[in-house]
Amino acid sequence: MFPSVKSLDVRWYPEFEPNWDNRLFRELLLRRIDRSKRVLDYGCGRGHVEEMNFRGIAEFVAGVDPDKAAYNNPFLDEARILELPSGKIPYGDASFDVIFADNVMEHVANPLAVFAEIRRVLKPGGVFLAKTPNKWHYMPVIARCTPTWFHKAVNRRRGRLELDTFPTYYRCNSSGDVRSLAARSGLEVRAVSRVEGRPEYLRFNVASYALGRLYERVVNASSVLEPLRCVLTFELSRPR
Repeated sequence: MFPSVKSLDVRWYPEFEPNWDNRLFRELLLRRIDRSKRVLDYGCGRGHVEEMNFRGIAEFVAGVDPDKAAYNNPFLDEARILELPSGKIPYGDASFDVIFADNVMEHVANPLAVFAEIRRVLKPGGVFLAKTPNKWHYMPVIARCTPTWFHKAVNRRRGRLELDTFPTYYRCNSSGDVRSLAARSGLEVRAVSRVEGRPEYLRFNVASYALGRLYERVVNASSVLEPLRCVLTFELSRPR
């Protein structure tokens, strides 16, 4: 009897649960968020990722997004609409201790303007943390060569709603991009890392899953191959 994808999940990646990357990001954020912190969820959306719920953990949780669905986000104390095309964040200077963006930066067309706005609304010593796909991983490489309708079709097969699939640009999705943009916008780099875990985008069938597992094993075998790992996280800070 041939194995199924679910049986291979148990055999190959027993330590990985659904949304494992969001769980890792949440752990990172919880090191920075406490009851004294004012927090901004940049690109908050409608609030469909439970791991990004910090309401009651932080002093105040705000969210900004160009989509009015943000008003229905249950994880926020307050939602405001992000102004487009200017990208202006509708809060005053030095308003937040922590700003985070979960799978948002790949959708940003003008990252330098975004970084500058984030610096403006961060308090001195405040931090900006983001999780986003690394553009040198095979998934973003393919995404950059294919139209949005194809992305929707792939995500639909993965069980993701089409309304949660947006155009991508991948203009701040490598270590080099992040470091350059940080320097140009007056932010300091605290950390940049890349992680390869369970190959979510190839869990269509046993054959593709096996190929993804081989890729995962190869890029995790040496730190030299870290630039090819999937999940990019970075932490920047506004100088005091």
